[in-house]
Amino acid sequence: MASTEIIAAIATAPGRAGIGVVRVSGPDLCSFAKQLTGMDAPSARQAALRIFRDAQGAPLDQGLLLYFPAPASFTGEDVFEIQGHGGDAVLRLLLLRCQELGARLARPGEFTQRAYLNHKLDLAQAEAVADLIDAESQAAVRGALRSLSGVFSEQVNALVAALIDLRLRVEGSIDFADEGIEFLAQANPAGRIHELLVLLAGLLHSALQGSLLRTGRRVVLVGAPNVGKSSLLNALAEESHAIVTDIPGTTRDAIRTTVLIEGVPFHIVDTAGIRPTQDPVEQAGIQRTWAAIADADLALVLTDVTHDAPPDLLTQLPQSLPRLLVRNKVDLRGQMGGQTPNGGLTPHLATPNLEVSAKTGEGLAALKALLLQQAGWQSSAEPPFMARERHVAALREAQAHLQLALNQNAVELLAESLRLAQQALTGITGHFSADDLLGEIFSRFCIGK
Repeated sequence: MASTEIIAAIATAPGRAGIGVVRVSGPDLCSFAKQLTGMDAPSARQAALRIFRDAQGAPLDQGLLLYFPAPASFTGEDVFEIQGHGGDAVLRLLLLRCQELGARLARPGEFTQRAYLNHKLDLAQAEAVADLIDAESQAAVRGALRSLSGVFSEQVNALVAALIDLRLRVEGSIDFADEGIEFLAQANPAGRIHELLVLLAGLLHSALQGSLLRTGRRVVLVGAPNVGKSSLLNALAEESHAIVTDIPGTTRDAIRTTVLIEGVPFHIVDTAGIRPTQDPVEQAGIQRTWAAIADADLALVLTDVTHDAPPDLLTQLPQSLPRLLVRNKVDLRGQMGGQTPNGGLTPHLATPNLEVSAKTGEGLAALKALLLQQAGWQSSAEPPFMARERHVAALREAQAHLQLALNQNAVELLAESLRLAQQALTGITGHFSADDLLGEIFSRFCIGK
């Protein structure tokens, strides 16, 4: 893609900092640089000290100018990085000056989109740029870097290459009908499809791990008042997010925080205790509890040694929602002679999954391990590549087409199933992608990237 438009954007976050960067990309930017600085463009990929000037030649700022000539740049076009002082006002002046010189404001993700359109990155790598910026843990950073370096794309491309080779043989048997049966037998499509399915299953497993690393799981804490939901949230987060008192109904609104366990983000919601109440504020909080439950991937149902859960709580939870039963405040058991005041847990809570103490930390390590297990996380020496839901969906679609191909009796239908499997896989890297999909993907990027 050869664009005739120059785009510019502030590429650093708002606020005060030592430096701030304005990025410019477009065709033939040398004259642009001379108008901005009054001097020729610096040598390629070498920082040069420059005074950035307004239309009358008065200084706007002083800093470094870096020049990356096409095609050896991030976007594949001429790129300038203007590194000035990191204040909002001065960066806005520099950006305004770039607009006066003919640049327009870049749309979100437009620099990376140009890199994709100019074949500097494939689509999976381009998405990894945003994932790297958004990474919440070291594991997520490593996964995003693996995708950005092309590890994921290489494995997808290897599958596509094997599919293309098989398609050539299968479709060749159609084109040369007289020798078709023998030609197809030599191709051994069933055996090769089984091999592809094994490779695809391994790739799908890695993608699911990467998707989990990227999005995590939404966990809601539910139970009666005063069973220690807020205390457990604070213990898992290792800092005080929620107010903790002995007064029932202290938590009125949903409190959200993210806890990283082995780099996997668990978005935990502390909710109002569920009980009959006439307090309109507490009723509103309980309504928000049920809204959080509807949006959750997992429910931690809490009881303790002094409170039973409401008898019908488990039956009220959505049947499709996984849940873990957690008995809190086990540190109080010794004070109560090993007995609960109400005769123990209700019958359908008779065997909790885990006992913990948010106060002493007892059982928290086991709870974290159980959360990882429930989420499907598997630790490995090599981090997974970062993957998105659309990647997982495309891999599953390809898997379904290959399974269907195994059961096709007609050669033409076999060929079509293989074609659809290839099309699903190439959508991951963007070799086959609809324009509206590209627009949706890049619109979620930050401006300046």
